[in-house]
Parts: sequence; structure tokens; C-alpha cells
Amino acid sequence: MAGLCAAARARELGARPVVLEKGLRPGGSMLLSSCVVWRYRTFEDFCAECPGGDEELQRAVFDGFDEALEWLVSLGPEVVWEDTPNPRTTGKRFEPRSLTEALVRAGGEVRIGQGLRRSLATPTREAVPAWPARPSSTTIPGTWPEEPVVLATGGFAVRYAREHGLLVRCNPWSEGDGLDYARERGAGLAGDLDEFYGRAMPAPPARIGEEDFVRLSQLWDGEARFLNERGEEFFPGFPAWHESDLAQAIARQPGGTAWFVVSADRRDDPRVLATREAGGTVEERDGELRLHVAAAVTHTQGGIRVDPEARVVGVEGVFAAGADVGGISTGGYSSGLAAALVLGRIAAETALM
Repeated sequence: MAGLCAAARARELGARPVVLEKGLRPGGSMLLSSCVVWRYRTFEDFCAECPGGDEELQRAVFDGFDEALEWLVSLGPEVVWEDTPNPRTTGKRFEPRSLTEALVRAGGEVRIGQGLRRSLATPTREAVPAWPARPSSTTIPGTWPEEPVVLATGGFAVRYAREHGLLVRCNPWSEGDGLDYARERGAGLAGDLDEFYGRAMPAPPARIGEEDFVRLSQLWDGEARFLNERGEEFFPGFPAWHESDLAQAIARQPGGTAWFVVSADRRDDPRVLATREAGGTVEERDGELRLHVAAAVTHTQGGIRVDPEARVVGVEGVFAAGADVGGISTGGYSSGLAAALVLGRIAAETALM
């Protein structure tokens, strides 16, 4: 999302941006999400929910959000919710494909199968039926530093999940290319590289496709007890409202898995039925249900250090936005799509100054 927002804003300002999409379609992980773009209702809440975050970046995202959201709506995507149902937050929910299409229209040229490192094989019509394919045989951006570069590669969730034996709950291409590109040129880091936003999902042998990432998320709002593979309760008290802290705690357990224990009265609950339908493990004993779950990584929260104008600190002519940026939500959780939207626009505006 961040790269498309940067391109759309740059084009609006008179530039001719090119979006280099490593994958076989645009939209990144946004296309697979519930697509709620939100902020905390007050800045004080933002800081309290993400106590280790960079306050200047938090301020940039918070202050720029309302105008950016209005701009996003003006591009014409389908709005599903006019506001969030969560009393802590405000924002809108979009239909993911409609929002992707709107941003692609506004952003201009999108080269499919072209990333920072290498080109993918030429996409076939079957592989990307709805998106024009324009792969390139050269490594871009080859014009830097003469022309600015905005890094928006989605962080390094896929790499992190692979290295830690966790599930992936995002697009399959976010391997950390932006982070590596910036660090090779002298950029610093911000935030905790071991911190991620994620969910508990049905553990293998459950079959989870990209279309299942929202539907199969195991969010029990404090109703469940949490046991590790040794049968020990490992998470005292209630999870935070977003339950990403619980996903991270599961990731630290043996095998990155756990058991959610709920009343047997919940056997017809949609979350239980969906787990069974996906081939996941649900056991019933002693009046309780036990659902086998695994930690899944949606996006990383540590990453490249940027200033409030989205400049990569220490590297002239390189900017970053979205999950490539570290240090916004350290110690908690805030909307990754809001950071992508606001910092994507800021990056374009700063790059064209």
C-alpha cells in the first residue's frame, strides 16, 4: 500500500513515478487484510498503546491521518465501514481489491515482477488475470541517487517467519529487500527487530490460503485459556485488545504453537467450525475444547530509521514508508495501513521538494 500511495501522491504533484512490484500483483499484504485504516482517537492513547515508539513518527502519522484518509476516499474505492466499531479508534474499512485498483489507477505505471534485487519470471495471463504485466530485465532503481527512491517492500515478515519457524500471514514477497537496500547504503535501524504484528492461526495440518487470513484468525477476546505444548499456562491475564501480544507470546513457546482452551459450549462457534473445516486440530475433553494454534507473522515492527519527513536517516535521496519503517509501534500496536498511507504520501512530497 505504501508504495502505491507514494506513487499516487507523486503523480498528483506532477511527477512520473514508476512502481516496482516484486510480486505477481500489486497491493501487497493490504489486499489480503480486512483493510481497516485507522488511528487512535487521541495522540495520548497512541503513545500509551505504543510506549516504546518514536514520538515524532507517531505524531507525523497521527497528525497526517485525517487529511490522508480523506484523500484516499477521494480516489473512489468502495468504503465498507464509515467508521470503526472500536471505541478506541477511528477510521474506515475499504474493500481491499477496490482500494488496490483505485491506487493503481492513481499511481500510474506499475511494473509487475520487478523488485530491488531481481526480476521474477515473466508473469502469465493466468498468474495475474486482473493486472497488466510489465516485467523488466534490469535491476531498478538504477537511477539512484540522481532520482529519489521510496522503499516500501512490506518489511521482512517472510524472512522472520522462516528463521523462527512461524507461519506467514502476509504476501509471500516481503523478505526485507528494502531493509537490506537501505542498510547496504549506511542506514540505521529503529524499533525492535524481534517485534511483529501477528495473529494466532490454526496450526498445521490446517490448510490456510491467502483468502483465509482474516477468516481463520483466532481472536477470543479474553475468553480462552492458553497452554503451551507442555500443558503450562504461559500467558497470565488478558491479551491486549488487538491480541498481537498473544501471538508474539505464542511465538516464544516451543514450536511456536499453543492450545486455546474454551468451553465445549463453543463447539458450534464460527471460529471452531472454521478451524475444523480447514483441517485444524480441535479436541474435546472434560467439558472443554482445545484448539491447536500457531503464531503467524503479518508484518514486522522494527526496520529502517526515518525522520518525520520519511527520509532514510543517513542516506541521501532514499525514503521509506509502511512496514519498512521501524519504531512507530514499538511496545504495542497501531495501524500498519495508516502508517503506509501517511508516510507514503509524506515520502512523495518530501522527495519532490
